[in-house]
Amino acid sequence: MSRGQTPTTTSYATLGLLAVQPWSTYELTNQIRRSLARFWPRASSKLYEEPRKLVALGYASAETHYQGRRRRTVYSITPEGRHALGAWLGTTSAPPAMESEQLLRVFLADQGTRDDLLATIAATRAWAREQAVLDAAIAREHLAGGPFPERLAVNTLVGRYLSEVSEATERWADWASEVVGAWPEEMTELPVDADALQLIADRDPGGRG
Repeated sequence: MSRGQTPTTTSYATLGLLAVQPWSTYELTNQIRRSLARFWPRASSKLYEEPRKLVALGYASAETHYQGRRRRTVYSITPEGRHALGAWLGTTSAPPAMESEQLLRVFLADQGTRDDLLATIAATRAWAREQAVLDAAIAREHLAGGPFPERLAVNTLVGRYLSEVSEATERWADWASEVVGAWPEEMTELPVDADALQLIADRDPGGRG
């Protein structure tokens, strides 16, 4: 391992793409934005840094080609890289970390207005529908014999998860807009949906609800 270089989760995410096939920097950028960025957005900020880091670690190699005067660098995984990726896949993963500015605004909504809260919920619903359209387009592409058919089984696992997240989000937005729509304009002494609270309590897998 190169001195001073430590592989991160984003390093392994990029290495995983190189395990599929060699990529130029441009191709790798597009593929990360198409796939990894949806559930590992930190990869997007490391688009140009990570491939060079993998080369420094000995996990990838880089070849420079020229098309006229245009320079094109193609990265490929090395045997050391495949070994490192396999070892990382055998370790325990960190739990999910959720980040949502929309949910943060909902959490703080009693400090604002009901209309602002309804607008936030509407924006959340719109995001969910946009994701559903994207999920459907990707699924249709795969059904039509799209890229990497040999990876379709694992891609379907991820695609189903992302699709259900957007579906659940839209379902929540429909419920939340109905609840908040019945609230008074003055955001004080708001009524509690006891049935919704009980539903959350009942989902305790340990049966302690």
